[in-house]
Amino acid sequence: MVFTQSAHDGSKRKLIIAFDVGTTYSGVSYTILTPGQVPEIKGVTRFPAQERVGGDCKIPSLLRYDKDGEVRAAGAEAIRGEMAATKEEEEWVSAPWFKLHLRPKSGMDAIPEYPASKIPDLPSNKTAVQVLADFMKYLYKCTRTYIEETHIGFASTADASNPGMFDALEKDGQIDFVLSHPNGWEGAQQEQMRRAAVLAGLVPTDEDASSRISFVTEGEASLHFCLRRGLGMDSGMGGGDGVLVVDAGGGTVDMSAYAKAGKEELFEEVAAPECHFQGSIFVTFNARAFLEAHLKNSKFIEDVPRIAECFDNSTKLKFANPSDPQYIRFGGVRDKDLEFGIRSGQLRLEGEKVGSFFQPSVNCIVESVKGMVNASQKPIKSVFLVGGFGSSDYLFSQLKEGLAPIGLNVLRPETHVNKAVADGAIAFVLDHSVGSRMSRFTYGANCHVPYNPNKEDHRLRATCISLSPSGLKTLPGFFSTILPKNTQVSETKEFKQSYFRESVFLSNFTNVSNTLDCYRGSVENPEWMDVDADNYATLCRVSADLSKMGKSLGPFEGPDGRLFYKANFDIILLFGLTELKAQVCWKENGVEERSPARIVYEPENALITQGG
Repeated sequence: MVFTQSAHDGSKRKLIIAFDVGTTYSGVSYTILTPGQVPEIKGVTRFPAQERVGGDCKIPSLLRYDKDGEVRAAGAEAIRGEMAATKEEEEWVSAPWFKLHLRPKSGMDAIPEYPASKIPDLPSNKTAVQVLADFMKYLYKCTRTYIEETHIGFASTADASNPGMFDALEKDGQIDFVLSHPNGWEGAQQEQMRRAAVLAGLVPTDEDASSRISFVTEGEASLHFCLRRGLGMDSGMGGGDGVLVVDAGGGTVDMSAYAKAGKEELFEEVAAPECHFQGSIFVTFNARAFLEAHLKNSKFIEDVPRIAECFDNSTKLKFANPSDPQYIRFGGVRDKDLEFGIRSGQLRLEGEKVGSFFQPSVNCIVESVKGMVNASQKPIKSVFLVGGFGSSDYLFSQLKEGLAPIGLNVLRPETHVNKAVADGAIAFVLDHSVGSRMSRFTYGANCHVPYNPNKEDHRLRATCISLSPSGLKTLPGFFSTILPKNTQVSETKEFKQSYFRESVFLSNFTNVSNTLDCYRGSVENPEWMDVDADNYATLCRVSADLSKMGKSLGPFEGPDGRLFYKANFDIILLFGLTELKAQVCWKENGVEERSPARIVYEPENALITQGG
């Protein structure tokens, strides 16, 4: 596949910025859309206090706060040598790995108990959304400075009548943002990120956030990155085979499977994506657990956090061959304890022991790849490894060894694998190469269903029968499927289910609100939410004003002579985009009407009935 980029056909200049906020490191990419010109993907390659500059430049996802909750240092500035003394003197509080505090409570693998206990708490006066907002504010400031210093005409001017291009684009609302997130994150996490973006000042209002901020999964961003680097040519996708993209990052490993869709230059997801907490920080957690046990009776036991940090910053990155002994340099020449392998400030470890720290991540990726290959709708022949953890030579060699027996070829881009998500997020906006995606779970609504005495499962729940205003017997707790798991969904395909609501009060139809739920278990056709109940979760809430239905609402006379109102409506879900979209529609005088549905990620109880 030879990649070609079309010129921007819009009438206005626009700036698109992609933030890849990772668990351990973060990066920024952008593109300037100029009418008639072919856009280029560029990266922010200079940050304050950053020693390393270049195409793969990223900064630590770290903030330091003072006692008043004000940000005092961020990114590379937060790890400068003099910062340690200042932090202690000023009693600053650090916020590393804050991204993990945004993770879903369900739908992803749980973090093992030991690593979970080592994840630092957030500062006492900060929420995860506020910390993310502070960090995105810092990223935006750095991005602005870089673009103004790099591109002619973008810098601010003293002449208010002739502002710099950056100021002009910002004022006119011509700066859009694309935010990447792990495959396992859902609408609730996207909503948190959108709130953080408003708090950070990326956009001024919630309305602007809805129109100017988009999301992309890290897996799909990585695919777009790979396509730009000739993945189709290397993996056999042009012949119809699929490819599995493994984005191995600091916190999560995101896995997505794609294949070319027919003759078009579009790709389709051919297996439900996966996300696992087995990123590079968990290798460090495993090393630290070993160090705590190994040095328990050594005078260096208090130095374990420092030794683990040195392992994380150096030994882990260079490790490639388990046959060679490894050294963690953490102290000076006088630091010695030969009984525990410490000489001249270095701790000696056998290479096989260091390899064991990687093994849970290796096993997880290998087994998950095998599972996705078996579930794929098309044969998969290649695995593409990207992400910061993907640059590990040891991880790469172990995956090649583990997947070779099933005929999979593991590949890596030549350069900048740790900028795959940021660059790929921009490519996602420019290229839009994925035309269909796979549903990860079964989606539907918790509702009442008309009681049917001929069905055994209904008779078993007969004590729960309630009577609607129209005299209809109904049962609660029915899961009405709208979209089954592992269904391939195009961006324009709609999934619809019919419902109705009855009430003796007309005012109850001005804001009809329904919860949308998902089932994450193994029951093939889930129906009752009291079966395998732990695997049901409320996803979000969709609301609409049905008072516009007018006379079709009634009133009608019930069996007891009381008047009631009834609304027949459909809930329509579009799962093909990287964000869940929903609408409510109804018919009035034979004409279909639609109301944009408001999605709220603060679920409450709802009462609707499936049917027409």
